[in-house]
Amino acid sequence: MYTCKDSINLLLDFLDGELTPEDAQHLKEHLQGCAPCVDFLRTYKATPGLCKRAMAHRMPQEMSSKLTEFLRSKIKSSP
Repeated sequence: MYTCKDSINLLLDFLDGELTPEDAQHLKEHLQGCAPCVDFLRTYKATPGLCKRAMAHRMPQEMSSKLTEFLRSKIKSSP
């Protein structure tokens, strides 16, 4: 049986169908009894779609300028 850490480390291979049948079965068994990992898997699957939708919108120029200025000030003040 896998731990939560084991399961999370295997999710990409699982979703890509690259796990051995035995590893896939162990992961499925873990997911059946672990609600937090099921929730993580659900958000993991949703992330690419959310990113695509976010990238479809442009940030307002004023906000972009302020964000750039803020980030540059943080880089300059880093040790």
